Amino acid sequence: MEKYTVVIPAAGQGKRMNAGMNKQFICMDHIPLLIHTLRVFEEDLLCRSIVLVVNPDERNAVAELLQDYNIRKVGKLVRGGKERQQSVYEGLKAMEEGGIVLVHDGARPFIDHSIIHKLVRTAGTKGAATVATRVKDTIKQVEAGQVKATVDRSCLWAVQTPQAFRHTELLEAHRKAEIEGFEATDDASIIEFVGAPVYIVEGDYENIKITTPEDIVFGEAIISNRKEEQG
Repeated sequence: MEKYTVVIPAAGQGKRMNAGMNKQFICMDHIPLLIHTLRVFEEDLLCRSIVLVVNPDERNAVAELLQDYNIRKVGKLVRGGKERQQSVYEGLKAMEEGGIVLVHDGARPFIDHSIIHKLVRTAGTKGAATVATRVKDTIKQVEAGQVKATVDRSCLWAVQTPQAFRHTELLEAHRKAEIEGFEATDDASIIEFVGAPVYIVEGDYENIKITTPEDIVFGEAIISNRKEEQG
């Protein structure tokens, strides 16, 4: 199977965490969140290298973490932009052109290798793919506090990361988005913006993004459960 490079944006401050610092440094099971995420790719034989996008003020602190936890695959520490989209774009520009690139949130530490590999295969054959899960809840369309419609959830998916692309195509899509002022919350939307298809790879519900203090509790529970399963 084709190998990949992963761009991990980790420059944001995570304001919803209310931690007074970059949430990437918050610990779960006594290990920083960012290290949990990086270890997933450090241990994946298909991962060629990691491009880590960081706040320039935190570059030295991140470099120390990489050394302390023996993370070897981070080939580049790239200066992040004001928004996530800009950070990913900077990471893409820092890569060698060609091959499959994944974009993954630094705050999603529970992605599984088997799902990553399905994603890489799909991107290799179809061009662009994202991990997603089926929506379980009933979804209401609401205006001014009033329910206007119940949305058919059978066609709704909650999108996660990683998302996988051909590097040259994603880089060109980002260039076009920058020129035309298109803003997106994920990279799949940027590919959609230029008119290319994006395919779904079904993920699992443990692949949560650590965003709020409550998520830390859920994350600790996932870690505990996985330790029990491993014996």
